[in-house]
Amino acid sequence: MDKKRKKLRISDKLHYWLMVLPAVVLVFLFNTRTWPGILAAFQDFIPVRGWYGSKWVGLRNFRIFFMQPNCWQIIQNTLVMAIGKIVGVQFLAIVFALMINEVRNSKLKRFIQTFTYLPHFISWVIFATILRSILGTDGLMNQILTNLGRESYSFLGTPSIFQPLMIVTEMLKESGWRATISLSALTGIDPGLYEAAEIDGATRWRQTVHVTLPGIRYIIVLNGVLSLGGILNGGFDQIFNMYNTLVMSTADIIDTWVYRQGILSLNYGVGTAVGLFKSAIAMVLTVFAYWAADRFADYKIF
Repeated sequence: MDKKRKKLRISDKLHYWLMVLPAVVLVFLFNTRTWPGILAAFQDFIPVRGWYGSKWVGLRNFRIFFMQPNCWQIIQNTLVMAIGKIVGVQFLAIVFALMINEVRNSKLKRFIQTFTYLPHFISWVIFATILRSILGTDGLMNQILTNLGRESYSFLGTPSIFQPLMIVTEMLKESGWRATISLSALTGIDPGLYEAAEIDGATRWRQTVHVTLPGIRYIIVLNGVLSLGGILNGGFDQIFNMYNTLVMSTADIIDTWVYRQGILSLNYGVGTAVGLFKSAIAMVLTVFAYWAADRFADYKIF
């Protein structure tokens, strides 16, 4: 009897499996075709000789990275900016979603949503150009300071403020887009809960704390879980388009170092080794995040 029920359950969901089958096949093919590339992390890789003809060097490529004088500074820069962006974007997106949810004029609400999530679709090449025109040496901000009788300030050339500046600009660019996810979750909250809270004398703030935030808890956990795997991604596109030699001490991240080693210096093995190191850390953190979501938030994605 149990076997018959199991077969019925599978047959009921068969069309869902068939629907996702092409995507699963494509992902499998693209991922498996790149597996031999991992070998380059343990080789003095030369493209002409290929993966199976290059000289094996063991863990030398990994040691090259970890023996760099600024290795731990690069890792620290990556973690600070990555964690700052994850937390900052998530926090601002939730606050922004709660504010938009309070707007009663539907046309104004749609306009604000559209206006704030548009920056997400602008590439960092364009966005960085806009930021340089505002914060550059001859940018808008320095023109204002000069007109006020103050000295110009090197916003993009001061190491101490480069990391906060990258976190804030990431928040401005991505928070509007992330807020749409939270807004979708807010629409699923039962209005009766607000009515019951209001009858009990709860203020708007109390309703937000005890009804709204618990109602979107799962989305918050989901975003956190999905973001944790990329904690070693400091944002190559952003940093590459914004950093310069003056701020290298606080701006250089793992991805930019790999770019200089793997692409500019043609040290493919070293670049692959560091990429493999990042992937291993990301896998461990993702597994931990799934466990933490189940353990502390009683939430399972799968």
